[in-house]
Amino acid sequence: MAAARKQRPRPGGRAGDARAAALWLLHEVLERRRPLDDALAQALAGDGRMAALSARDRAFARLLTGTVLRRLGQLDDAIARCLDRPLNRRGAAARDPLRLAAAQLMFLDTPPHAAVDAAVRQVARTPGLKGLVNAVARRLAREGADIAAAQDAERLNCPDWLWQSWSAAYGEPATRSMVAVLLADPPLDLSLRDAGEADAWAERLEAELLPTGTLRRRGGGAVATLPGYDEGAWWVQDAAAALPVRLLPALAGQRVIDLCAAPGGKTAQLAAAGARVTAVDISSGRLQRVAENLARLRLAAETVAADATSWQPPAPADAVLLDAPCTSTGTIRRHPDVWRLKQPDDVAAVTGLQDRLLAAAAAMLRPGGTLVYCVCSLQPEEGPARIDRLLAGGAPLRRQPLRPAELAGLGELIDDAGDLRTLPHQLGGMDGFFACRLQRQGG
Repeated sequence: MAAARKQRPRPGGRAGDARAAALWLLHEVLERRRPLDDALAQALAGDGRMAALSARDRAFARLLTGTVLRRLGQLDDAIARCLDRPLNRRGAAARDPLRLAAAQLMFLDTPPHAAVDAAVRQVARTPGLKGLVNAVARRLAREGADIAAAQDAERLNCPDWLWQSWSAAYGEPATRSMVAVLLADPPLDLSLRDAGEADAWAERLEAELLPTGTLRRRGGGAVATLPGYDEGAWWVQDAAAALPVRLLPALAGQRVIDLCAAPGGKTAQLAAAGARVTAVDISSGRLQRVAENLARLRLAAETVAADATSWQPPAPADAVLLDAPCTSTGTIRRHPDVWRLKQPDDVAAVTGLQDRLLAAAAAMLRPGGTLVYCVCSLQPEEGPARIDRLLAGGAPLRRQPLRPAELAGLGELIDDAGDLRTLPHQLGGMDGFFACRLQRQGG
């Protein structure tokens, strides 16, 4: 079935520059293998390629880049249908301009003349490509909608290794439902500083109140201009990312260590619940942003820039929350570059670090204390397999299975072992997360 077509932001007078910025961003992600957020930060800084663009054109550049990264399989398939033969080495310079044109024509309702002319201008300096790009882009303008309607969008856009991994873990029907959600732009999920004001803020923000307490806003608008931002009433946090903190026992007055704390959403949750929080992250720069966000929210936490595999607290903690570095395959809705950057080897590369962090986290706990381990990954190797290895190795911990009441009655989010497992197509769309709760044993 064809995907719903988005209404693009209408670019202003510098739309050509917005498309040029999108072309540069694609090159950074697909050729230089840079995370999109890093490329965007460079493009927006100083004299970067997006620094002089209007807010509307910045939004257009982001939307265009994100659409190409989400729909890359479909776009390449559509382009191939319009070519007599595959692009050779000389023709490779036409690939990204054609992808941008196809995204605009097939999914963003861009006027055909604007998308076609922009693609032709982008290859103007490469001899022999203008005619090819003009012909293919014009054909896409005529046939793109019919091509999209005939494509298997879910299978084309999901890399083979992820499709196979997810199908083995969750079944092919669930995988297809997951990928369908990953192809759509996510809503804006917000966590409140004061949960008791949820109804009032839902009305002010024109948001839906989810059973878990997250506010979900589907309207547009820059985050910093929304009601409640300046007074620190809420912060941006996916509904799934807000769940691991709920697995900890009563937090008021408890000594809690938040390991790998940046970007700080869980630190804010812990502080808002009255915990005495120590937020640890290896990056001092990322911790500075955590501190700035806490200041906006009028919340307090100690921040420590350190390697969590070797750092030790001055005294054992009542609880440790470890949101471990991972492949982030559960966050593709918000980070479509993950689909294009991650490879099977990345899973194996990160599991050793996860094991070391788990061992370090367990050593930070007092007897009877609680450890919650979580990852925003859909890969079983980064979730249940890490806990199985930890417990099989004799760690002084035991599982504390979750109860539906702890998750607003959403028992479908609890797996057979009693751990949290969220999938992208659940609760109207959410990140893929795994979390396990463990208790330290011994006297």
